[in-house]
Amino acid sequence: MTTRHNVRIRRVYDDPSPRDGTRVLVDRLWPRGVSKASAHLDEWCKQIAPSTELRQWYNHDPELFDEFARRYRAELNEPERAEALTHLRELADENDLTLLTGTKNPDISEAAVLTELLATAGRPPEQ
Repeated sequence: MTTRHNVRIRRVYDDPSPRDGTRVLVDRLWPRGVSKASAHLDEWCKQIAPSTELRQWYNHDPELFDEFARRYRAELNEPERAEALTHLRELADENDLTLLTGTKNPDISEAAVLTELLATAGRPPEQ
């Protein structure tokens, strides 16, 4: 049995921390005003991001977060996203993992949904 390492969420705009472990950007769009060098990324996993349609519908409205999370979990069953989620689980099995996002409130972002899923020790997303 594998022990899951810490999975955390941070804004890509925050300075890196020694506790970050593997740093993965999970947004589809590159964050404004951040150079690739200053982001200190290990990976950019844009294929895990919500669809453009879902992202635009949600628009980070806190009132819509629960429905966004439900729809996003359904999208994570699509082959490309499911493969990317498996990859993130593997990274979390190997090392601490920090999911990075450019959003102003990471607690209501796709990174929050992913962190919850990764903390469930590999259970597949609900359909």
